[in-house]
Amino acid sequence: MTRPVFRSLALAALLPLAAGCLLQPPKIAPSDAPRVLATRTITAPNPGERGPLTVRTLFYGSGKDRQRAEFRDSVTYTTGSVDASPFVSYAGSAAKSRQKYWGFDTKAFPLNGRVWYPEGDGPFPLVLVVHGNHDMKDYSDPGYDWLGELLASRGFILASVDENFLNGASRGENDARGWMLLKHLELFRALNDSAGTPLGGRIDMSRIALMGHSRGGEAVAVAGAFNRLAHYPDDANQRFDFGFDIRGLVAIAPVDGQYRPADKGTPLLDVPYLVIHGTHDGDVSTFNGLTQYDRVAFTPGTDHFKSAILMYRANHGQWNTRWNDRDNGPRSARHLALGTLISGEEQRQFGRVMIGGFLEATLNDRAEYRALFRDYRSAGDWLPSTLYWARYADGRERRLAHFEEDIDLTTASVPGATLRGDSLSTWREFDIPFRSRNSTQRNTALRLGWNNNPAGRDSTPRWPARFAVSLSDSLRRAWRVDGTSAVTLSLMVTDQTPGARRTPPRDSSALRDSTARDSARSTKRPPARRPTPPPKDTTPPDLTVELVDAAGRTARLPLSTFGPVRRPVESYVYRRKGRDAERFAALFEQVLHTYVMPLERFTSATPGFDPASLSEIRLVFDRTRVGTVHVDDIGLTRLP
Repeated sequence: MTRPVFRSLALAALLPLAAGCLLQPPKIAPSDAPRVLATRTITAPNPGERGPLTVRTLFYGSGKDRQRAEFRDSVTYTTGSVDASPFVSYAGSAAKSRQKYWGFDTKAFPLNGRVWYPEGDGPFPLVLVVHGNHDMKDYSDPGYDWLGELLASRGFILASVDENFLNGASRGENDARGWMLLKHLELFRALNDSAGTPLGGRIDMSRIALMGHSRGGEAVAVAGAFNRLAHYPDDANQRFDFGFDIRGLVAIAPVDGQYRPADKGTPLLDVPYLVIHGTHDGDVSTFNGLTQYDRVAFTPGTDHFKSAILMYRANHGQWNTRWNDRDNGPRSARHLALGTLISGEEQRQFGRVMIGGFLEATLNDRAEYRALFRDYRSAGDWLPSTLYWARYADGRERRLAHFEEDIDLTTASVPGATLRGDSLSTWREFDIPFRSRNSTQRNTALRLGWNNNPAGRDSTPRWPARFAVSLSDSLRRAWRVDGTSAVTLSLMVTDQTPGARRTPPRDSSALRDSTARDSARSTKRPPARRPTPPPKDTTPPDLTVELVDAAGRTARLPLSTFGPVRRPVESYVYRRKGRDAERFAALFEQVLHTYVMPLERFTSATPGFDPASLSEIRLVFDRTRVGTVHVDDIGLTRLP
């Protein structure tokens, strides 16, 4: 009897020590939201607010589900099953235990779902949402009620698709998850053709969007790709015949690359795409959706767009009301820094605004909501008070420099454009790393460093460093640059500080004389002093964007005019002190922010500047003496 008591006393004595030495207090960065979100310029109604329509609900399913009463006893539509065995398989005890629990195997997956729909004649756009991986016995599909209630009240039909039977200890099944979504679309096409039923004739099958969370976020990209194929990429014997009018894809904290069709990243062409993620995601702790974002391509001149948004202090589970803050299951509170999270309601309110705005723009052709994604500051008071980083691109954009084409630092991405740097400490291209170890975004960007401080004792700053992209007359005319155009680029400030620039010798003889003098000196040198680290720079970072027209006139505006410019913001996911540094290669994700800069803003700032004769775009590093930035996708677009 004494041993258990002794053990309990010993553990009790160690608890304060563990709390003091191993656990860290919540670390939250100061927010610039009171300034960044101070105004709202968009005048359309808030897409995150409940609409005027009465919401109805129904279930569809097999009518004989062994575990889910709603899909057995409460179905409005009784559905059949589909053979998913070409896309997913289980063996041994896993197959036996699954069949024992569910009552079916991969050859008879049911088509189950819960639907929120508006009262009225319609027809209404159709949206499907699918969950990700979780405990298969803790059902995930009810957790998107917050989207169902919102969207149905605003005139959308939302179905939350049941794929819990794919959950648990599964691997390599995301192609099955995506294929299942398309089979549900086939079902809705049949339901729409069923006269005299609640959904008969009320579904607009020409306006469809797919949404997915976690593994479901990758599944929607897979479904978008499969939708246009005649055969399964990994087995041409499996024929596809889908061809649905999918006009938008939404990925919520997705994984990427768990399924690779034909060993390639899933390609997407000419389909609008939105991905959202949280900095404090304790499950998918890397913003994996950025790789899929970069693979979304548009035919030049089309009106499609894509956006990627990172929300500070958001986690993985609070996008689903059943998962909430348990990113790592029931023991999450022991491992994750839950005290740093934004509230679940605030996180979902951000989701309502952005997802609602995306669906209004893509399914209802409400172009005014595009401003949400070009510059989220236009939403102002609609958004929860926290930090955001956002990427954006559209089919109107033409890239002058995306840095993927070769290894020559002076060549741009199109004929007629050239690159040059002046007084830079660093000028190189690189593959942007993710915060997780040994992984990259598979996206080449430009690293530019500058140090306008002199190398010697003279404290007078040098001529500010700059980087420029020049346009030829023929390129400018071909792209029809005018006052409705805008310069676009994606950029982030890093935590790297280049050393002071040193003036090279004036000629080679000076170099030879210097070398001779050094060799004549004693080879014995005093031990090198360890340099004192410079104090942390707290100056708000910024730089100047300078445009030059063909007559040499310049127009200049701070980059911060067009969006927030921040130093890296660290995020601590784990409770234990030092665990984040062990787990990740960096304490922040390198997410570039996209700035869309209308030429008319420069014309207003500098009367006489001619946007139709734009000849050069310059980044002038004159507002911070020392620093490094990552830059990508410098281009031009045309505003609607």
